[in-house]
Amino acid sequence: MRLETPFGDPSDEFVIGRLGGTRLVFLPRHGRGHRLLPSELPFCANLYGMKQLGAEWVVAVSAVGSLREEIAPGHVVVPDQFIDRTRGRRGTFFGGGIVAHVQFADPVCPMLSAVLATAARGEGATVHAGGTYLCMEGPHFSTRAESHLYRSWGAHVIGMTNLQEAKLAREAEICFATLALATDYDCWNTAHADVQIEEVIRVLQANVDLARRTVTRVAAALPARTGCPCPDALRHAIITDRAAIPPAVRAALAPIAGRWL
Repeated sequence: MRLETPFGDPSDEFVIGRLGGTRLVFLPRHGRGHRLLPSELPFCANLYGMKQLGAEWVVAVSAVGSLREEIAPGHVVVPDQFIDRTRGRRGTFFGGGIVAHVQFADPVCPMLSAVLATAARGEGATVHAGGTYLCMEGPHFSTRAESHLYRSWGAHVIGMTNLQEAKLAREAEICFATLALATDYDCWNTAHADVQIEEVIRVLQANVDLARRTVTRVAAALPARTGCPCPDALRHAIITDRAAIPPAVRAALAPIAGRWL
């Protein structure tokens, strides 16, 4: 299904189907054929489309580099924190006459993350539950100095996509978690070869089936959406006088924040 949004076109058509009794919506983040750079991704359009289609849970499946010896290529990480090293990317639905400040201290859904970690373990993966995902700009990989700096900050894995997705999912009151597939050691680890895209792709392809099986388990184990902050994230976040919100902005944000406007 192809959607139009107030934030432009999503990355590609949405694929809608069912896994058992769960309705599933899939979007190829980089477009079919992997055409879009991380910096080119239409994050707002993608998450807006998910909300339009009624998604309540989003699992972001991502390739990452490891910043820790214990996270070996082929391992799975379910991060619970992010560090932002991107530049100029839009990561909010708000602006243009409406201001919202959303709590983001704990940026992923704890309930969905727990289900995701359990599902991956159930499929035989070595899983690291928790950890910090450093989101860099890309498309280049890190310099060695940057890689050592990120390790000194306590980051565990490095990727190029998930931070804006997590922010927008929280604004859209969607439960969000990341299934991070470690494809390589980032270049800090001189005992291993520097990042080679051929090796990254080889490990990633080996993990595609694992990701599919894990998502299938998650779809069968989703709990009720209670006990996490996600479903009511906007309750106290919008600080603009409702009478001052431009009608066009109000209409555009109806799927995201309509019940609070």
